[in-house]
Amino acid sequence: MNQVTGEQFILGCSAIGAGLAMIAGIGPGIGQGFAAGKGAEAVGRQPGARSEIISTMLLGAAVAETTGIYGFVIALILLFAKPLT
Repeated sequence: MNQVTGEQFILGCSAIGAGLAMIAGIGPGIGQGFAAGKGAEAVGRQPGARSEIISTMLLGAAVAETTGIYGFVIALILLFAKPLT
């Protein structure tokens, strides 16, 4: 039976960690969908406040997206950084 070397183990753990880091994309997707739905409801109720509602919604979506971007950056670092060199 083949033995797993330390290098193979570290690279495997890095790949698993990158996959787990990408789970961070689920939250922003749900949050942005919820925000867009509530923004559409608010514009439907008060069409006169459309510009204020949209700007507030876009600011909230940008803040929510940062967690997904952070998770993506961590996944890229885990996949492409060479920890053993």
